[in-house]
Amino acid sequence: MSKIRVLPENLSNKIAAGEVVERPASVVKELVENAIDAGSRRILVEIEQGGRKRIRVSDNGDGMGRDDALLCLERYATSKILREPDLFSIRTLGFRGEALPSIASVSRFTLITREKDADAGTRIEVAGGRINSVSDAGAPAGTMVSVANLFYNTPARRKFLKSINTEMGHIADTIASMALCRPSIQFRLDHNNRTVKSWAAAAAPVDRVADVLGSGVKKDLHPVERETDDVRIGGWIAAARMNRSTARGIYLFVNGRWIKDRVVQHALFAGYSGRLMKGQYPVAVLFLTVPFDQVDVNVHPTKHEVRFIRQKSVHDTVRDAVAETLRQSDPTRRQAPAAAASFPAARQNAVAEPRSEYRTAPQSGTRDKPPVFRGPVQPKPPVAEGHKPAGAIPEPQPPASERPAQPALPPEKPARQESLWTRPFFSGLTVIGQAKGTYIICESDQGLLLIDQHAAHERIVFEQLKRQTAERRPASQRLLLPETVDLGFREAQILNKLAPELDRYGLEIEPFGGNTFVVKAVPTLLDSSEMPAMITRLVEKTAEIGVSVDMESILDGCLMVMACHNAVRAHQRLSGEQIKAMLEQLDACENPSHCPHGRPIWVQWTVKELEKRFQRIVN
Repeated sequence: MSKIRVLPENLSNKIAAGEVVERPASVVKELVENAIDAGSRRILVEIEQGGRKRIRVSDNGDGMGRDDALLCLERYATSKILREPDLFSIRTLGFRGEALPSIASVSRFTLITREKDADAGTRIEVAGGRINSVSDAGAPAGTMVSVANLFYNTPARRKFLKSINTEMGHIADTIASMALCRPSIQFRLDHNNRTVKSWAAAAAPVDRVADVLGSGVKKDLHPVERETDDVRIGGWIAAARMNRSTARGIYLFVNGRWIKDRVVQHALFAGYSGRLMKGQYPVAVLFLTVPFDQVDVNVHPTKHEVRFIRQKSVHDTVRDAVAETLRQSDPTRRQAPAAAASFPAARQNAVAEPRSEYRTAPQSGTRDKPPVFRGPVQPKPPVAEGHKPAGAIPEPQPPASERPAQPALPPEKPARQESLWTRPFFSGLTVIGQAKGTYIICESDQGLLLIDQHAAHERIVFEQLKRQTAERRPASQRLLLPETVDLGFREAQILNKLAPELDRYGLEIEPFGGNTFVVKAVPTLLDSSEMPAMITRLVEKTAEIGVSVDMESILDGCLMVMACHNAVRAHQRLSGEQIKAMLEQLDACENPSHCPHGRPIWVQWTVKELEKRFQRIVN
């Protein structure tokens, strides 16, 4: 007797349901995707008992005739693809033809549908995959699908469902993600006959984003736009200070499809590099448009995962777009002056008053060199007008009443015309003092700022070390006893490709037979004892993500440690001139708002916030 048998269709549908229908939210996702593909402009989702008792999705889309309504319940029956080439250029959300028969096989399923020009609709009732009745029905144009008693005939699956609130939370997240990508469609979600959320059709996509993420986020959203031959990116990202403790604020879409993709998410985090601490997650809504034949969405039955043909190009484009948007939106990036007259061409060097290390007003008749920090921070010496390097930032001048008397100096030359639209941020602050030997207190036109001196100096040192490394190949030292690194097969192949790039940074690695490598030399800046562990983490992360890790990112991780150990510490008193020197150097940093580890360098209280705290104003 033959041991191999063909499974009955009812059983194979239940097996497929285990892949497609994980929980009530999976049912909602599949039904709403069908409604969107049908051209619906209004979609109503009604839930009872977190989806355990009933899920009903109604739309005003194209609807179906009787023959199509019966055929859609057959496995692999779909209107989305016709020929094999269509599978590699999918333009719709659904296409596999598995969702409806899989859902109907594990529930009591009712389908009511009518085409716009039809006189009557069609009603089909299914229980556990078996069609019980087919009849005419009066119905509005569109489709309504009701799924009752989910997993009633597969109790092993039903017992894995979570609480009503948990399952309802997953459903709400699913609807919210779809509403983000379809702002022109009206969505409504009801639970136990009460409206949970209603998203009206939005005139502007950013309004829908604010509606989903919360109106308080809107003012901190920054638009992202970039286009290459391989991908077009749009959407919004929030400032780093709006971070969250989970990834629930991240929404990624590819060609209108909500995805959970490691490559795109890694690129997003890489764009926020140096602005978020470990364990913090950004708030972002990104829409990627990729040629349909350049992305494979037929990776998993849930269709959450995709594969890009030009994976690295997509990754780098997303990373660069996010990083550039954050850089341009940084509030310290060059502020517009209150008046053009406040921009002199140069300033006299101020000297701190001996009796106070916080006052910055100069004393008359003295000119000393600014103090020098121990470590990499070196204040810039005065540069004569006309000899400033290209791109130098104009420096503000103290008010005339506070300038030191200069009777012996010749009259100043006419001031050179500077940009009327930009000025330094930090060096233009008025330094008030230092709190607890840790925080520098400053006054700006907008209010009060507190600057973490260690985080600020750490950023300065980090970027100085980075520039030194970029200007020349870092010095390396050969190891007296070379270190060996053992890797898996896949990781060894990756390190073989990375080794020539690492050599440019003074890290010499050679194959040692099999999957073993030997480290013969390391940069003098780095701790040789940590190199094997660092290399192992590097290649494992590369293998996990599937994209080449930027060598600059590798070096950045090493330089962070160096910067932290060389920066000034908390509870260290600084003179007024040291503080001014630090602020001037902070203006020259690429990212002056976060330390290399992502901690904020400064916080601000606006005048309005202060007046509210003192109840000088009430709103």
